[in-house]
Amino acid sequence: MAIQHDILKKYWGYDSFRPAQEEVVQAAIDGIDTLAMLPTGGGKSLCFQVPALCRQGVCLVVSPLLALMNDQVQSLRKRGLTAHAVNSSMSYREIDRVLDNAVYGTVHFLYVSPERLQNELFQARVRKMKLSLIAIDEAHCISQWGYDFRPDYMRIGELRELFPDVPVLALTASATPKVVEDIQDKLKFRKNHVLSSGFARANLSYNVLYHEDKDTKIAEILEKMPGSAIVYCASRLRTHAMADFLWKRGIVSGVYHAGLTHEQRRESFNRWMKGEVRVVCATNAFGMGIDKPDVRLVLHADVPTQPEAYFQEAGRAGRDGHAAHAVLLWNESDVQRRVKNHEIKFPTKDKIRTVYRALGSHLQLAIGAGKDEIFPIDFAELGKLSDSKPAEVVAVLQLLTLSGILYFDEGSYSPSRIMLLLDKSGLYSFQVAHPEWERFIGSLLRMYGGLFDQFVVIRESEIATQLKISFSEVTTKLDQLASLGVVDYERQTDKPRITFLLPRMREEDLRIPKEVYEARKQGDEERWHAMENYLRRDICRSVQLLRYFGEDFPKPCGTCDVCRNEERIKRTSLSMQQLEEELFRLLLSTPITLEVAIKKLSQFDSEKVIDFIRRKLDAQEVLMDGAGRLCLPK
Repeated sequence: MAIQHDILKKYWGYDSFRPAQEEVVQAAIDGIDTLAMLPTGGGKSLCFQVPALCRQGVCLVVSPLLALMNDQVQSLRKRGLTAHAVNSSMSYREIDRVLDNAVYGTVHFLYVSPERLQNELFQARVRKMKLSLIAIDEAHCISQWGYDFRPDYMRIGELRELFPDVPVLALTASATPKVVEDIQDKLKFRKNHVLSSGFARANLSYNVLYHEDKDTKIAEILEKMPGSAIVYCASRLRTHAMADFLWKRGIVSGVYHAGLTHEQRRESFNRWMKGEVRVVCATNAFGMGIDKPDVRLVLHADVPTQPEAYFQEAGRAGRDGHAAHAVLLWNESDVQRRVKNHEIKFPTKDKIRTVYRALGSHLQLAIGAGKDEIFPIDFAELGKLSDSKPAEVVAVLQLLTLSGILYFDEGSYSPSRIMLLLDKSGLYSFQVAHPEWERFIGSLLRMYGGLFDQFVVIRESEIATQLKISFSEVTTKLDQLASLGVVDYERQTDKPRITFLLPRMREEDLRIPKEVYEARKQGDEERWHAMENYLRRDICRSVQLLRYFGEDFPKPCGTCDVCRNEERIKRTSLSMQQLEEELFRLLLSTPITLEVAIKKLSQFDSEKVIDFIRRKLDAQEVLMDGAGRLCLPK
């Protein structure tokens, strides 16, 4: 048995790979640069995690999703593997320790966010690492033609120059042919090599419905079709309104969006996963890590702005291979809303400079200061200082992030963490000098391993229960130990934060790259045009999506609303032909009354028979004799 199967069984407990996974894994083991396109939920992480363990060295994983990075790190550690993550929410000391472990220790996986690639500390340390594999998740971000372009991803090409013999595995769920070509070029593939499981989903029926009262129609669909469901909405406010509306219709619904606290999101997610809540009303924040196989229905209450996002979100239905439905509802208000949102998404250059200046004032940050520092932000205060709406502030911060000027974390959850700053000898000396701390420190050492080597995730509530003290007493003691230089303590947070990747500059020196603004704006317009075509064209929905992603001559699915409507028209046409033949056959024998005709043609709907005969009479293809009977012209 190949080593990858042994590893798959040992660490993940699976006997075999999913379709397309094994070919990707083998290519990575063989050192072949590969772009793997697997559907949402297709098991992309295993495609780099398994081959990394088949090769010697550290697997460097570049990912833009902080929460996903943290989830995967924790998952790998539970399997007995050594994994670390480096991102902009970490302190300099923590990053320094993690990178040291990657250079000199035994680290299997090192996850980095793309903005870290330009950090001087990271660049100095990565040169000393022995890499087994470079894995790029969400690889479409490297292409300016992709729907979520990230300029920081461009630095990955520089890694290829440092490690020309280390294979690259790029992964994405969707990419157009133009993006596929661009990814391989930007990552300096030694030879073009693309592996794809294909985008077709035979068990998933795509449907588009035009309806003025979309909420009522969504409720009617949910009442008619059983099973677990997701309703995607364009805004946080809309998710709450939708959930309330569905509750009033007797449909048990929850809410999920980035504005909820971590605990609220986790509770909502878990209740839905367990089936306690049938429907979750969510923004596009509901996507990462969802692996519920029995979702029967994904509804879009509002139109996504690009086919890529719609394809991924709709694809969360029917992962168990059984029949499932994706329903997109729209009306002209969606088009009007998109125009308004597009203007907000790309504010004027003056607005960008105004918000940036207000940000410096809000944080009381001097020109030239702030590099690599992390700051919490208050949207309301920042909006007031810059005379901007919250959505405009968010758009500016996202553009500044894409420009590599700062990093904006809208509120991903970061758990509490501690690390001992003293070695064992130093800690012993501290406890001898301060016996009042012996019980507290001893409990920490018993509850959490590895405190001398790395930051360890803790729960203050667990410590409080163990020591029979209050939560606030635990946090106070940890703060005191931090001030004494014994531990480095970082409290949990899911609040918005800003990390300055460059020192604060004067707003007149601010430069937004063309690929971040003009090219991205043009790409955004092109993708919306494709989305609008999807809504309005009477072409098989699956065919439209597959063509968009570059598949040649896809076959009609036969199950979408367009295909079903064509089949109805075909059946109606055939039915009318049969009706005509049967009627003329009867009238060839002898004239008959309308009542007799309806009785003789009972295999057809009576109203259709009456309507058909009326049209034939109008066309004088059938006549009425003096006795009121139907007959054929002589």
